[in-house]
Amino acid sequence: MQLIDLFDRGATYGAESPCLIEPGGSTWSYAQVQDLSHRIANGLQACGVERGSKVGLLSANHVLTFAAILGIVRSNGIWLPVNARNAPEENVNILVRGGCEFLFVHSQFAAQLPLLREAMPALKGIVCIDAELPGVPGLQTWAGEQPAQPFRSEDRTDDVVAIRGTGGTTGLPKGVLISHRNYLAMYANWYAAMPVRERPVHLVVAPLTHAAGSLCFATCGYGGANIILPSAEPAAIIEAIERYKVTQLFLPPTVIYKLLAHPDVRRGDYRSLRYFVYSAAPMSVDKLREALQVFGPVMVQAYGQAEAPFACTIMTADEHAHILGDPALGHRLSSCGRASPFVRVGVMDAEGRLLPPGERGEIVVQGDLVMKGYYQDPEKTAETLRHGWLHTGDVGYRDEDGYFYIVDRMKDLIVSGGFNISPSEVEQVLWAHPAVSECAVIGVPDSHWGESVKAIVELKPGVPWDENAALAYCRDRLGGMKAPKSIEVWPQLPRSTVGKVLKREIRERYWAGQSRRV
Repeated sequence: MQLIDLFDRGATYGAESPCLIEPGGSTWSYAQVQDLSHRIANGLQACGVERGSKVGLLSANHVLTFAAILGIVRSNGIWLPVNARNAPEENVNILVRGGCEFLFVHSQFAAQLPLLREAMPALKGIVCIDAELPGVPGLQTWAGEQPAQPFRSEDRTDDVVAIRGTGGTTGLPKGVLISHRNYLAMYANWYAAMPVRERPVHLVVAPLTHAAGSLCFATCGYGGANIILPSAEPAAIIEAIERYKVTQLFLPPTVIYKLLAHPDVRRGDYRSLRYFVYSAAPMSVDKLREALQVFGPVMVQAYGQAEAPFACTIMTADEHAHILGDPALGHRLSSCGRASPFVRVGVMDAEGRLLPPGERGEIVVQGDLVMKGYYQDPEKTAETLRHGWLHTGDVGYRDEDGYFYIVDRMKDLIVSGGFNISPSEVEQVLWAHPAVSECAVIGVPDSHWGESVKAIVELKPGVPWDENAALAYCRDRLGGMKAPKSIEVWPQLPRSTVGKVLKREIRERYWAGQSRRV
């Protein structure tokens, strides 16, 4: 079975049913999208894209971006997504390192084309998603010239279908080799945790070149509609949920915080929502409680990473509702849920021993969800896939009921005076402070303790701030050892292209010139 089979299955629910919808713009039926994807696949073959050739996609969210993804996946090529929020030099780096041979690009990035052409002179073709550009045909024009006969690739289930970048919060992103089997395992876990009881309506807000593009396949598997928003504007999200009777969406916590802060968020009609998925970064427990109050018992947490996409553990909507109904279970809101049905998750020590409940170690994953490896990086592959498990780099533990708790990234732990301090524990306290909008906690050089705890915060507009009072607030809740020794206010924390706070950039400001670097 191939990834494209999921889309073709959905098309059997009704060829004329809407597949892709652009608010205020065009609507594409399953028949139209299916025809376009066959033409794209035939066109790629005609341009010399062979089995295993890499096809890059550099695009903002657009109604035809997903159609391009489908065409690539249907062809013999390998999908090479590039995050639209990257700097131009990073885009070039990813495409060159990935061995890109053909490129689909959105007109928003037309100014980057000279740089891309110079870096990849052997490109077999460039097609623009949404417009005609000088020397570059538009997708609809180019595809219209290609044969319409059905195209079937030669891929097998274990063949690589995509090379996805890691989040890039700890250095240059690595190319993750994802197979058809990996994706199908992800969707099996998705459907198990979020059963489909009606034709889904998926609001696409996150970048289609990231998780949202993958989740569109889950919607298509049941003949659902994907509503494509060009950006994560809170007012547009609220309006789209109500207008299109959205049943499911995914947002990272940083966007959810902005949504909750919008003055109209409590006036929206969210009765159609079945699943509101949050993932990609830890979420404030207080803000999660607020989201449950505003949107109802529809929140779903998914934990995964590029190496084991999206569904290592899941906390379902029913579990969230159960927790809210029992005050004794409130601590579980800081959990990332239990292992998904079709994956093994454990906690391992440095010697490769699986640990019992309650003991902290590295979270490890095993099963069909796990990547085949890193592109052209056998050493990093061997380092990450050892003892028969994927090593996530996340420190955590499992409780007696099977719920996993992520304490921190292994590289984020603060060692102060010989004690390990979890930044995420401190961040949860700061997130609950009435003046704090976002925060990051790091260790900074300290001549006596080795490292001391420092917090950097973004403040909510118009809310009074007193650093000394905030420090006392933390000490009262954490004790003297874990509490920050100082708090610094920044107008904005640095973030990756997928919204994760870049702690490595923050650390750099304090550790530059030090003999020890963390």
